[in-house]
Amino acid sequence: MNLRSAIKRTLSLSTLCLATITLAGTALAADMPKRKAGLWEISMRMEGAPDMGPMQQCIDQNTDNLMQQKAKQNKSDCSVIDVKPSGNKVTIHSVCKIEGSTATTDGVFEGAFDSSYKGSMKTRYSPPLQGMSESNMTQQARWLGPCKPGQKPGDVIMPKMGNMDINKMMKDPKFQKMMREQQEE
Repeated sequence: MNLRSAIKRTLSLSTLCLATITLAGTALAADMPKRKAGLWEISMRMEGAPDMGPMQQCIDQNTDNLMQQKAKQNKSDCSVIDVKPSGNKVTIHSVCKIEGSTATTDGVFEGAFDSSYKGSMKTRYSPPLQGMSESNMTQQARWLGPCKPGQKPGDVIMPKMGNMDINKMMKDPKFQKMMREQQEE
């Protein structure tokens, strides 16, 4: 495999991971219990994708409220979002459109959402999304304490990438252009 192929594969897997996480976020944010304000460590593993290591996210009550608002805006892409909280467990089932594919996701998340939680999701894509017909993802999250000095709610520290403001990045024209070009290939 040459370098160009390796880069394209990594970008494709990264885009697919982002798509899966976005779908999960849309389904989960609608009715998930609020997380405790502060610094959270979140580890996600997706079959077939490189392990990036745990990320850290600084949140407050407004961060989770914004996620819920974003989920409500994205519901138009989903024909089904079924979120069932029961005690310390939340089950989800969603059917959403993404990049011309129908993504059907089933997942279970459990824990004390103010200190730690874990979950797993299985998503089936029809037709396959970037060559993938199914993805399996696990997630573990735990509260670490107050946000680090200089951090503000919404800041995310990605392994090997440093600190970034996801909201600002998604509005950056250069980043939007890169994502469009990746989707067109």
